Amino acid sequence: MELQNWISERIKPDEITKYLHNGKDFIERADIGAKIAGAVKPDKHQFRDILAKSLSITTLSLEETAGLLKVDDPELWAEMRATGLRVKKKVYDNRIVTFAPLYLGNYCVNECLYCGFRCANRGAKRRVLSPEEIANEVKVLAGGIGHKRLIAVYGEHPRTDVGYMVDSIRKMYSIKVKTKKGFGQIRRVNVNAAPLSVGELAALKEAGLGTYQVFQETYHLPTYGKLHPRHTIKGNYRWRLYAMHRAMEAGVDDVGLGALFGLYDWRYEVLGLVAHTTDLEAQLGIGCHTISFPRLEPAFNAPYTDTTQYKVSEEDFKKLITVIRLAVPHTGLIITARETAAMRREAVELGITQTDASTKIGIGAYSDGTDTQKGDRQQFILGDTRSLDELIREFAGMGYITSFCTAGYRCGRTGECIMKLLRTGEEGKFCKLNAVLTFREWLDDFASPATKTAGEPVIAKEIEEVKTKMPRIFPQFAEYYHKICNGERDLYF
Repeated sequence: MELQNWISERIKPDEITKYLHNGKDFIERADIGAKIAGAVKPDKHQFRDILAKSLSITTLSLEETAGLLKVDDPELWAEMRATGLRVKKKVYDNRIVTFAPLYLGNYCVNECLYCGFRCANRGAKRRVLSPEEIANEVKVLAGGIGHKRLIAVYGEHPRTDVGYMVDSIRKMYSIKVKTKKGFGQIRRVNVNAAPLSVGELAALKEAGLGTYQVFQETYHLPTYGKLHPRHTIKGNYRWRLYAMHRAMEAGVDDVGLGALFGLYDWRYEVLGLVAHTTDLEAQLGIGCHTISFPRLEPAFNAPYTDTTQYKVSEEDFKKLITVIRLAVPHTGLIITARETAAMRREAVELGITQTDASTKIGIGAYSDGTDTQKGDRQQFILGDTRSLDELIREFAGMGYITSFCTAGYRCGRTGECIMKLLRTGEEGKFCKLNAVLTFREWLDDFASPATKTAGEPVIAKEIEEVKTKMPRIFPQFAEYYHKICNGERDLYF
C-alpha cells in the first residue's frame, strides 16, 4: 500500500499543463508524420543553403531536417558527413569528453517491455548501493581509472527517491583518492533518472547536479503507449515529455535529451528530438545541452528487443547521427558503449563529442572486479567494454585530445551562457586550454606507457596552437601547465 501511495503521488498535473499550447503538446503541433510524408528532397541549391545554415551554428527547422532525411545521393551524404565534422570542430574543436555511467540501483516500478529492470522481471537481481558501496565504486572510477565525470543512473522507485539521489551525489563528490602525482576526484555528476517534480529537481541542483538526462524513449505516442502500460508512472507520456521544461524551471539549465532508436521509425525520432529542443528554446530560452541516441540492445527477460520491426541498421544509424549533428549544431552528441568499438570509431568522425569508457552497468560492478556481463544484474548488454586507457590511445591516434574539463560548469558557463559561447565559437577557446591541462593530469596520473607515448604528440600540438592562436593568455596557461606537471591539480580557465 505504501508503494502504491508513492506511485500515485508522483505525477503533478499542473506541472504539465502549464507548458501545453491550447491543450496540445509540441509533438502534436509539430505533426511529424505529415512532415516526413510531405518532405521534398532539396535541390542542390537548397541543400547547400541548409548546410551553410548549420555551419553558421543555427538550429535547422523541422522542414529542413525532414528535407535532409530525403537525400538519397551517396555523394550528398558524404558532403553532409564532412560538413557535420566541420560543425563539430568549429564548435568543440578536436576534443572528445569521456565519462562513466554509475548505476546506483535497479529497483523500478515501471514495466517497459524492452528493459531488463522492468518490475515484472522476477529473474533480475535487485540491489541499491549503500553509501559505503558508492564510495568503493567512486574510488575505482576516480582513483583507479581517472574519470572526472559520472552519469549517475537511478531506477524509478522509493528506494532510490530524491532523498537517496541527493545523498548519493554528495557522497560521489566527497571521495578523493591519491594518485601517482596528484589526486583523483569526481568533478561533475550528471544524472539519468525518471522525470521529477520542480521541487525535487531544485533539491538535486542544490546537491550539485550537472546535466539532467531524461530520454523520451519514443516520441511516437501510439508506440509509447504500447510499450509503457498506462497503469505505470512511465505510462504518462506528457509527464515525461515535459521533464526538461520542469528542470529548467527549477534552475537546472543543462539538460540532455535522447531517444531509444529501434522502438519506432528512426526518422520520426530524429524530428522528435529536434522539435523537443526547439520547444525548450522557444519556451525557456535554452535548448538542450546534449542529445544521446542509444540503439535498442538485448535485455534479460525482455523479448520485445528481439521482435521489434524498427531495428536501426548500421548505415541508418550513421545517417541519423549525421542529420542530428547538422540539425542542432551547438549541441553535444553522446554515443555510448552500447555500440561496438568499430561503430564508435566511425561516429567520432561524424561529429560525436562525448562517450563513455571502462563501462560497467551491473550494480556494484566496478568495485567487485566482475568483468563478465551478467544479464540478470544489468539493464542491457554492452557492445564495447574497452578501458578508458585503450579508448584514449585510439583517440590520440586519430588526432583527438581527450578532455576531462569541468571548468565551465563551475565558472557559470552553463545554460544560456554556454549556448551563446558555443554558437560563437568562444567556448572552444576556454575548452582548448582546459582540455590540455586536464589531459596532462590524466596522462601523468593514469596512462599506461603506450597511451602516454601516444598522447604526448597530441598535447604538444595543442600547446603550439594555444601559443600561436592565443598569445595573450599563453603565459598564464604555461604557468598552469608547469604547475600541473609538478603535481598541482584542478587548475582551469
